[in-house]
Amino acid sequence: MEILFGERLRLLRQEKRLSQTQLAAELNTTQRKISYWEMGKTEPDLASLMKICEYFNVSADFLLGAKDY
Repeated sequence: MEILFGERLRLLRQEKRLSQTQLAAELNTTQRKISYWEMGKTEPDLASLMKICEYFNVSADFLLGAKDY
């Protein structure tokens, strides 16, 4: 089964025990965007993707499902 970006983002957020609102504040975005990303309704722009990678200390390849680490 392919793991999508939204699923990985949700899992990373839950591992840190953050609400969508808390993560949105950390990434300087809105809770609605976090929700849409996690549900697969939209995808982050490149700048947001980089912020997410830096915040969770993961690669874009991991978030996008190209690698499993």
